[in-house]
Amino acid sequence: MAIRDFTAPALPRVNGGAAWLVPVLTTIIASLLTILPLRIPGYAALTPALALMAVYHWTIYRPDLLPALALFAIGIGEDLLTGGLVGVGPLTLLVTRAVVLRARRHFVGRSFPSVWAGFTMIAGGALLGLWALHCLLEVSLLNPRNTVFRLVLTIAVFPVASFLLGRIQRALIDGPRLMRRH
Repeated sequence: MAIRDFTAPALPRVNGGAAWLVPVLTTIIASLLTILPLRIPGYAALTPALALMAVYHWTIYRPDLLPALALFAIGIGEDLLTGGLVGVGPLTLLVTRAVVLRARRHFVGRSFPSVWAGFTMIAGGALLGLWALHCLLEVSLLNPRNTVFRLVLTIAVFPVASFLLGRIQRALIDGPRLMRRH
């Protein structure tokens, strides 16, 4: 069986003005919402990985509109704004994008539970990798409790984020194209 039998369908052209900016802007907004400085004790541990959700969604449905360079810039910005180790954010986003791109054909056209299960595996790998990287850089074994809680919260919030991103995609990117058909 040839490889092309397993490729995802071709992506429709984006004709609607600045619609090509939507994936980058929603990923930036998700990143900013994640690092929003709220005065809630322990809030950082309670923040779902919203940017990871946006990267997963757009890489599955519109990878052509979320370039690696944009993810690199978003990750660097996130690291600088949080005071984290510069380079960890872009590494996480770019590795996530690469893994999802490789597995994209398994998610396109599938039911939501399949997409959610895929996100669970991707998010688990990303957050586990992030925890391991922090352990290596800190040269100590960090308590994984916050990472596990963040993973559970991220997986639980994913359906809402997926719904919102899907609505944005249909309204701003796919919508104008679909309306012209009728």
